[in-house]
Amino acid sequence: MKIALLTRNPKLYSHRRIIETAEKRGHEIVPVDYLKCYMNITSKKPELRYMGEKLEGFDAVIPRIAASHTFYGLAVQRQFEMMGVYPLNESVAIGRSRDKLRSLQILARDGVGLPVTAFANDSTRTDDLLGIVGGAPVVIKLLEGTQGIGVVLSETHKSAKSVVEAFHGADIAILVQEFIKEAEGRDIRVFVIGRRIVAAMERTGAKGDFRSNLHRGGSAKVVELSAAEKATALKATRAMGLNVAGVDMLRSAHGPVVMEVNSSPGLEGIEQTSGKDVALAMISFIEKNARPNKTKTKGKG
Repeated sequence: MKIALLTRNPKLYSHRRIIETAEKRGHEIVPVDYLKCYMNITSKKPELRYMGEKLEGFDAVIPRIAASHTFYGLAVQRQFEMMGVYPLNESVAIGRSRDKLRSLQILARDGVGLPVTAFANDSTRTDDLLGIVGGAPVVIKLLEGTQGIGVVLSETHKSAKSVVEAFHGADIAILVQEFIKEAEGRDIRVFVIGRRIVAAMERTGAKGDFRSNLHRGGSAKVVELSAAEKATALKATRAMGLNVAGVDMLRSAHGPVVMEVNSSPGLEGIEQTSGKDVALAMISFIEKNARPNKTKTKGKG
């Protein structure tokens, strides 16, 4: 097969693993910098161009679009889909997962366990907003934050109110969530591919940091998932409509709660911790599902 890998940096661990694995399986895989693509949006004859050449003859596309370039990256992804190229993750599903507020609303609608979350535009109701999530301590998140950036723990009502009002005053959208104290700075990353859990790890934040992101100095180890955790990860992935997802969960006193469903999860931490060949599972999924011009996506926004 001929596979397009949408990435701005093919040298990253995740992308090198995907490229190496695809080539070992006998596929042609082409890294494409999506920001350098341009397109002809013509009825019945959509085209994509890159470096002066037409992008054509592809059987599948693997989107690895940075959060900061979601808008244009998804425009390129949609163009591939319009051309009948099989997407490892569909553009509509990626768009859902990248919108923190929308994704939480979808997960809540489908009955997936979540931390109590509040959202508002009116800063005069901050006291009530904090009350909804059970009061301080609370976690305050920027809607645009990634990898633990833009996440604040406010331990008192006064500090939480100040932070919320400051963000509102700067016209910055935020979510306010209950703090799951019993998680003790740990979370679980579950890697799901095609309705199957292929790997899982428990991440622990650096000393003094309630965030467990490996990018911020956290550590990881293999974890045994409970039946409820497995079911939650699979249900969250289905709700988002993703084929490949990294589901981040906390172990709360009332069961597993989902913090985020990532549509472009990194491979380095999960592969090195679990010893599982996640890249192979991704390419194998494409082999089983992609056919030339098989898929015209029908997702709804």
